Amino acid sequence: MLGVLIIIIPEHVSHYVMLSTALRPRQQLEERCFCALSLSAVLASSTQLFSRRPHHQKRCASEKRWGVFSLSLLASARRQPHSQPRGAAPAKPGSAARSGCGRRIPGRRYLPSLPLLAAEEAPDSGCTLPSPTAGRRRRRRKRRRSRRLRGRGTQAQIHMEDETLPAQEVSAKVLEATLLSALKMLDVGKWPIFSLCSQEELKLIRQACVFGSAGNEVLYATENDEVFVLGVNCSGCLGTGDIQSTIEPKRLDSLCGKKIACLSYGSGPHVVLATEEGEVYTWGHNAYSQLGNGTTNHGLVPCQVSTNLVNKKVVEVACGSHHSMVLTSDGEVYTWGYNNSGQVGSGSTANQPIPRRVTSCLQNKIVVNIACGQMCSMAVVENGEVYVWGYNGNGQLGLGSSGNQPTPCRIAALQGIRVQRVACGCAHTLVLTDEGQIYAWGANSYGQLGTGNKSNQSYPTTVIVDKDRVIEIAACHSAHTSAAKTQSGQVYMWGQCRGQSVVLPHLTHFACTDDVFACFATPAVMWRLLSVEPDDHLTVAQSLKKEFDNPETADLKFLVDGKYIHVHKVLLKIRCEHFRSILNNDDEIIEMSEFSYPVYRAFLEYLYTDSIRLPPEDAIGLLDLATLYRENRLKKLCQQTIKQGICEENAIALLSAAVKYEAQKD
Repeated sequence: MLGVLIIIIPEHVSHYVMLSTALRPRQQLEERCFCALSLSAVLASSTQLFSRRPHHQKRCASEKRWGVFSLSLLASARRQPHSQPRGAAPAKPGSAARSGCGRRIPGRRYLPSLPLLAAEEAPDSGCTLPSPTAGRRRRRRKRRRSRRLRGRGTQAQIHMEDETLPAQEVSAKVLEATLLSALKMLDVGKWPIFSLCSQEELKLIRQACVFGSAGNEVLYATENDEVFVLGVNCSGCLGTGDIQSTIEPKRLDSLCGKKIACLSYGSGPHVVLATEEGEVYTWGHNAYSQLGNGTTNHGLVPCQVSTNLVNKKVVEVACGSHHSMVLTSDGEVYTWGYNNSGQVGSGSTANQPIPRRVTSCLQNKIVVNIACGQMCSMAVVENGEVYVWGYNGNGQLGLGSSGNQPTPCRIAALQGIRVQRVACGCAHTLVLTDEGQIYAWGANSYGQLGTGNKSNQSYPTTVIVDKDRVIEIAACHSAHTSAAKTQSGQVYMWGQCRGQSVVLPHLTHFACTDDVFACFATPAVMWRLLSVEPDDHLTVAQSLKKEFDNPETADLKFLVDGKYIHVHKVLLKIRCEHFRSILNNDDEIIEMSEFSYPVYRAFLEYLYTDSIRLPPEDAIGLLDLATLYRENRLKKLCQQTIKQGICEENAIALLSAAVKYEAQKD
């Protein structure tokens, strides 16, 4: 039995020592015992191998290699793909031995192997070890290569800030920047509660709503339609099945996979959510039957509201302090919950335990927009008329009086004015017309009407924001703040702003009205479900990712383990120097036998996405490929994957890879 003993000297020694011994048969018993002991030592030290050094400790150049003790159990360790037995005749150029691609099929091209860097073959040992001088030689080759590139008159140069890089070296950086800019991340940094989330979690958020009496609860959905909640959990408003608060995001399994269309919340708080399928779910505070389930028991988990909404697709939801309202796709309005001031619109002041359609003046009208103040309700119909009902103590109904209205009533003062949107604050109302003008009425103790004074208004009054056209208005039933956005992108705010009363629209530096409520509203809650704005077209990076392995658009196929991988020549040439040097325009099929299908597919997918998806064991093979093709960034990604995936089951293989590639500590 032939065995090889490899000892890697600890960190304070700057080179490796290899002891190679031919073991005689009578020594096999001692060898087995020694191997067993060494294996235990390797597994015990595996966790130390990838641990980070404390920040205060410095590292000299001779300490860059991991100090580990490793034992090669068999002398038949896999050779490097390009290596040949000593004394073997050199392969002819273009032969299968040189290309590493196995047998050659007529009409198909084969990829020549590139020499591996930073590895020497140990004489007569059958395995490879890092050379103590490999790093220096590699750096010298890199400097010589850089000088050759600079000397070529036809070499393209790309300037990035203060760097000048050869085109083939910068292609990965260019695509990386494109990918990062394409990943649209929801900006929630201004909302304090999101400081409890990690950066990785924040990057996945695509929809979010901060709510609660102090802005201490949040619900958000990720790009995979997973729904999470976080916060104080008053009255079970997080829907987790209990009333326990949480500072770590909890997954709501009952809502995962259901695409959220819109969401609103009350003061209890209670939550009303509609999916893109038109289903309605409610949970949270329910003392006034605002959940619409016919009871007054708090809802600890999301439950679908089906009574009187069967076969109805809900497209918009709104909540007052303790009542709820929804709008269906056919223009019908349904309300339920607290009704002490007629805010349900039923004609009485009795609470409404289940959804009932609002009729009266709206019987034959098609409603296109709804909104709720704390104890009032509003609806805009398709011809631009506004109907209001509920509490009117501050003139928030705009009827010229202060009496409550138990049924819908049209605002006569807006005759001839076509309203598109309505928004309600705590006790004031804003509307936006089709001409981009704002009208406001109701309570004005904080200047929330934007009229230049603090006098309440019971009739609609024009709000002068700018000469530019207004395209968005914002208000929330739990705040006395107003905001608007113009066609040119300018954002204005007025009303209660962090304890101050701003009586006229004030130009801000914000890019959206949501930021006004994050920074100046009291409490700091969202006036709507915040979502990433949908794009009408895919970005370049998104298009590239989508086209990977697409046979309809591909002009080249790789045959690996009997399976085809469809790619695009131009992208391979842009992203990989190896392909740029060997691909021809007439290539149609290239057979690869040097690497497995999962490994080579992962490599090609990396060229499209700049990321890898492989288990640590397969990442070793991808690391081989990255070294072969001189893809340094891919090597780093593979090393990260290997580090993160180490366990007792794969420690030997991963440690061998670490030694082989002179892996370094971060």
